[in-house]
Amino acid sequence: MGNAIIFALMFGVGLCLTRTPAADALRTGIQGLFEVSLRLIGLVIALAPIGVAALLFTTTAQFGGDWLVRLGYYVFVVLLGLALHMFVVYPLLLWFLGGMSPLKFFHAVQPAMLTAFSTASSNASLPTALKVAEENLRLPPAVSRFVLTIGATANQNGTALFEGVTVLFLAQFYGIDLDLGQQITVVLMCILGGIGTAGVPAGSLPILAIILGMVGIPPEGIALILGVDRLLDMCRTTLNVTGDLAAAVVISRGETAPGHEAAPLQL
Repeated sequence: MGNAIIFALMFGVGLCLTRTPAADALRTGIQGLFEVSLRLIGLVIALAPIGVAALLFTTTAQFGGDWLVRLGYYVFVVLLGLALHMFVVYPLLLWFLGGMSPLKFFHAVQPAMLTAFSTASSNASLPTALKVAEENLRLPPAVSRFVLTIGATANQNGTALFEGVTVLFLAQFYGIDLDLGQQITVVLMCILGGIGTAGVPAGSLPILAIILGMVGIPPEGIALILGVDRLLDMCRTTLNVTGDLAAAVVISRGETAPGHEAAPLQL
């Protein structure tokens, strides 16, 4: 993958530096390919609800109504884990390491949380998070811009938690016993997946498929959770963005800049 990225980068540089009719035609062709790809993606997105509904119907017919109960338990466990991380872990970090009241923090970051929940994208929420960090939390811009920009793709706690629970759920569903070594592998891969996952809707699913394949679980099992993944994606993205802002508060505590002290907020 690294070689492919370097090749793509060098190819783009060469294409920008070359000013000939043939290079212009190539650029036009690439633009046309891009537009065709977007149209195809749009068609897939438009048909996705029908496909997911058909998949859930087939799964329910094959495994019976108990499948929906098990799926409901899965959703409950994921949401419970996300809630514990949001309302237990983050407040403790803010109180002891960030020197800020958790209530005041959550009051200040509401716009970023709502944006993250509605878009299910850390990247789309980044402008709002930056605004909240500088205007509501009054963090040093140098710190907040660096932390939030990196955190949009490298600090996705909710994604890591979701992937771990999903792997265990699918392992139980397929009747696959994971030994201690495999469970440790899942934990490490989920942590790495939370670092390298793209900050776009459903960006964790390709990483999840890789983790499933590594521990011997059929990757096509992801299809079993697609019907509920949108809600879970919105919730875990909210946790990811809130975690980035909490990290920015903790890091900013040791930074001083005129007019940007990370002092407790005034409601």
